Amino acid sequence: MIRIDQVTWTYPYADAPSLRELSLAVAPGEFVVLCGASGCGKSTALRLMNGLIPHFHEGGNLTGTVTVSGLSTDVVEPDEIGLRTGTVLQHPRRQFFTDTVREEIAFAMENFGFPPEAIRTQVTTTIAELAVGVPTDQRLQYLSGGQQQQVAIAAAMAHRPRILLLDEPSSNLSADAVRRLTATLADLKGKGVTIVIAEHRLRYLQDLVDRVVVMRDGTVDIEWSAAQFHTVPDDMLAREGLRGTVRAAELPAVAASGASAANPVPSDDVPSAALELAGVHCRLGGRTVLDLECVAFAAGEVTAIHGVNGAGKSTLARVVTGLQSCPGTVLLDGKPVKPRARRRASAIVMQDVQRQLFTDRVETEIELAANGVAGAPTASKMLATLDLAHLADRHPLSLSGGQQQRLVVAAARVCDRRIVVFDEPSSGVDRRHLQSISDQIRQIAADGSVVLLISHDEDLIALTADRQLTLTPAARTANDAQR
Repeated sequence: MIRIDQVTWTYPYADAPSLRELSLAVAPGEFVVLCGASGCGKSTALRLMNGLIPHFHEGGNLTGTVTVSGLSTDVVEPDEIGLRTGTVLQHPRRQFFTDTVREEIAFAMENFGFPPEAIRTQVTTTIAELAVGVPTDQRLQYLSGGQQQQVAIAAAMAHRPRILLLDEPSSNLSADAVRRLTATLADLKGKGVTIVIAEHRLRYLQDLVDRVVVMRDGTVDIEWSAAQFHTVPDDMLAREGLRGTVRAAELPAVAASGASAANPVPSDDVPSAALELAGVHCRLGGRTVLDLECVAFAAGEVTAIHGVNGAGKSTLARVVTGLQSCPGTVLLDGKPVKPRARRRASAIVMQDVQRQLFTDRVETEIELAANGVAGAPTASKMLATLDLAHLADRHPLSLSGGQQQRLVVAAARVCDRRIVVFDEPSSGVDRRHLQSISDQIRQIAADGSVVLLISHDEDLIALTADRQLTLTPAARTANDAQR
């Protein structure tokens, strides 16, 4: 079904190859996981399989051969490969081309020239199979991360390819969404679909995989059969920089009340609060997405923000940092602060960090963030701390997803802001670099900032957080129901 034979690939303008004599075969109906440290070549291997290499990344240097369903990927047109494969990116919204669920699921079939009636039938069937519970009347931008991923998988599979490729599909998902993802993958495997996943978190897939392939420096380092993987202890995974069994942390709750507070805590006495929200009620797409009567955060601590996809965590981040206006009051050190002032006082590390890379050089990215900040750590020190020193002269957009994540964390560390929000900062990050990211987040809090950590990553929360706020989807009000 898929055969990669002695492939070496160097991206345009890169100094070294990302893949080195990689050989890998995937049989029809096989479920294979590619794993390994950030930058090991997992995502690049997927781009070989869907034809993005060499057709999209023109100007790179490719040797060796890649065949998919008997087609040589460097010879056939990309649409021929696209008919046989479906791809789901780590951040699904990067691959959306339309505004609504039905339009997005129909998009690929329209481009392949399917008859209109067949498209309508297939869209309805695919929604019933792969997007159950997704509100099809909502615009894509208003769906939760888990719902967006359901749509991305449905759109990738609507034209019925026999190969599905996924890049870090669990990285930004709640535990509930991961369970839905697992059930979807099990259903597709049962239908004979060949599935290849690049992933750091492995245990949720252990009952589905046929083979686990560990990559290092652009080639295959270790292969485990399903039976072998079941016997691999967590300490061996740790030695390989891989994620093992998740251990949830028990943390005290912050003071909070309102419909969005899953576990209300009295807020009568919060003398240590540096950041307070009062009467914050946000509506997006005709529905209430955040409803907090009161919540108080202390400086010098890391507060983990929990909750299912769609509970309002990212909305809370936008409100706190002045990127979202809505009714209510935000106080910093006891004084009300308007959105513009909050933007000046805040830094945020977003889920999709590519949106926050502005320069043409890694070291310059840190220097830009530290501009005018007295006593900020030097760019060279920050890059060394986060294992990025050897990439100082690279273009930020040429880095792997995990490397980009660490770079933006480094920028947040040096910018010296009173409020710092991390929105899923460990997506695409391997086990070895999880500790270094945790150390930087802890240091930002130790420097006196209010730090909010929005994450589904229990490993990161256990390493980093002092307290937690659990959000729940705000109940629809009577006004919501009427609109």
